[in-house]
Amino acid sequence: MYEFIENTLLPHISGLWTLPWILVGFMLTIIIAKITGREKIDKLMKKIGLVILYFFVPVLIFRIFLNTPFGEEEVIFAALTSIIILAMYIIAFIYAKYNIKKSRIPPNKKNLFLKTILTNQGRSSAFIGSMMLGIAALKVYAAIFMALVGIALFAIIPFLLSHMHAKETEKKKDENKNPLPWFLKLYPWYLIIFVSLGIIMQLYLGPVPADFKGPLSQYLIGKELNIIWGLYTAITIPAALYYVGAGIHPTDLKKSELKKLIGLDKKKEKSDHWSWVRKTFLLTVIITPLILGLFFGLLLLFNFPLSWFIVIIINIFLPITSTNMFLIPYGIDKKTTAHAVTWTTLVCVPIVVILITILGPMV
Repeated sequence: MYEFIENTLLPHISGLWTLPWILVGFMLTIIIAKITGREKIDKLMKKIGLVILYFFVPVLIFRIFLNTPFGEEEVIFAALTSIIILAMYIIAFIYAKYNIKKSRIPPNKKNLFLKTILTNQGRSSAFIGSMMLGIAALKVYAAIFMALVGIALFAIIPFLLSHMHAKETEKKKDENKNPLPWFLKLYPWYLIIFVSLGIIMQLYLGPVPADFKGPLSQYLIGKELNIIWGLYTAITIPAALYYVGAGIHPTDLKKSELKKLIGLDKKKEKSDHWSWVRKTFLLTVIITPLILGLFFGLLLLFNFPLSWFIVIIINIFLPITSTNMFLIPYGIDKKTTAHAVTWTTLVCVPIVVILITILGPMV
């Protein structure tokens, strides 16, 4: 049984073999929805998403860091990732301010637009970005990026939004408590615990003896248990991609919706909703990837590490994370966020799949 898991099953739920699970999730959800109704599935998938976030992603990241020496190169990449995430939000802030001035957004909606644009610069690193965790040369850097994005999404951005929201409402402090659910407030620190444990155990328990063939996890718990653990963590990626596919609504694929997105029905627009969706979409799919992509593309000419470049490029092309919907209580626009999440997922997922398919084998 262990040989079958290690030699047959694990290779087929890792790496590029995980990509079809997006389509599987999309198609199966359509079929099941005809029996149960779409609303029930959406509620169930939200719970499944939290299970993946809490019980699968951290364990996978812990295993990666346990089996990988965390040296100077990884520390430098972590610092670089922090700068990149900061740069992404600075780009979003400048872009929002420019559009507020250019589009003549009414004074009572300026802060709403600014908060919506800033929030929706947060990307789906844990779910869609997890595809990179199946590629040996990328998994450590992808895990670092994922952990730091999690801190930005669930700690730093909610803090900033809470501060802005408190200023707007001018209410007492006790009436401006953080409306983010406790399980999301806890998540970045929960994730850091697993990352830290993996690094510390690698430093104090590793490396494995020179005559031992296998990772540190196998040395510590034995080959059979390590295979079972490997299977558990390997399930994370196809499960996350199934979740992404299940979240795509066929109703959003209508031609009329696409016309609204690209602005062919501007004359029929009675509100600024689709204008805001377009601006958010442009920031995610074109502006941010173009600015950062050109910069790091030029760095490749100066011997910038290829594995770093691939992880960065894929992460800046990721769609907006659906967990942004939890930040609605901070006063961001709900409809804009919902449509932006849907359309960036529909467009960015194929781009990310193509990038991983082309760039993955290069390292």
